[in-house]
Amino acid sequence: MANGAESQVPLWGIRAGRGDEAYEMFTKDGVVALAWPGTPDLAALPDDREAFKQVYRQVFPDRSDGNVVTGASQLYRFVHEMQVGDLVAYPSKRDRHVHLGRVESDYRFAPEAPYRFCHQRRVQWLKRVPRTSYSQGALFELGSALTLFQVRNYLDEHLAALQGQVVAPAAEQDETVALVAEEIEATTRDFVLKTIARELKGHPFAVFVADLLEVMGYRTRVSPPGPDGGVDILAHRDELGFEPPIIKVQVKSTEGSVGAPAVQALYGNVASSEFGLLVTLGDFTPQARNFANSKANLRLIDGEQLVSLVLDRYEQLDSKYKGLLPLRQVYVPEAVEGD
Repeated sequence: MANGAESQVPLWGIRAGRGDEAYEMFTKDGVVALAWPGTPDLAALPDDREAFKQVYRQVFPDRSDGNVVTGASQLYRFVHEMQVGDLVAYPSKRDRHVHLGRVESDYRFAPEAPYRFCHQRRVQWLKRVPRTSYSQGALFELGSALTLFQVRNYLDEHLAALQGQVVAPAAEQDETVALVAEEIEATTRDFVLKTIARELKGHPFAVFVADLLEVMGYRTRVSPPGPDGGVDILAHRDELGFEPPIIKVQVKSTEGSVGAPAVQALYGNVASSEFGLLVTLGDFTPQARNFANSKANLRLIDGEQLVSLVLDRYEQLDSKYKGLLPLRQVYVPEAVEGD
């Protein structure tokens, strides 16, 4: 393992651009760098986070307050918190290795640098470690959304790699595999639900649900915007809508809890030979669920169930909705429980 002194040295994770644009600069020129085009020589700024935020706002006036804090903080840390002698870990997308090195210089400004990676420090690369040498958790930590971040949770694996030791557990022993897969799924589900809630309020949400029902094999008729008598969509299997069952659908694009009165109101519009369906982006109160469970021809779909239907039938959705919800299929590891 690494010696005690080295284990106390901070390890910084850093990226070479979203598409690994600065790979050659990092690996061949022996530098690590940040871009943020338009930002000036940061050595001229006082050692003060507020000064960095002020400059960041001037360069990027349209950015949100949260983006200003995040971006300015990374620049500040690169200039003032990173020190000569610190360790760096650069996870390359180009060669699928983690490059481990040591910082050799203070901050310098290089305005003519390729791809505008003008905020630089020299680095001596010490090891080039295959990604397969790391646990899934260590790789997940290196996948931070930030360009510059401090590695803390799996520091020991990087220090061991510097000593030529492989400490990553076997796949069947790597408890982080399931956690990583769950995190990816949770992030995707959150993205789908939040995007629908933001972009498809009111009548557009009814049109979206109708499209989803058509993907599921139903013919639909959507009520025009305005008062609808408690029914937003009529769904049926046959082309003309004469053959039972007829499904009367009400949608609610709110994210709160739908209570029993709303469910009861929909059911009041449903004949004995028809079905009722209430779809919401939120959830239902226990009273609402109890009422629906007592009726054989009444169903409820909450936000989580709606997301599952969207993901199951994503490829069949109308192109405008796939444009609204840009997703791509990936394979993630699945933990297999032992006997």
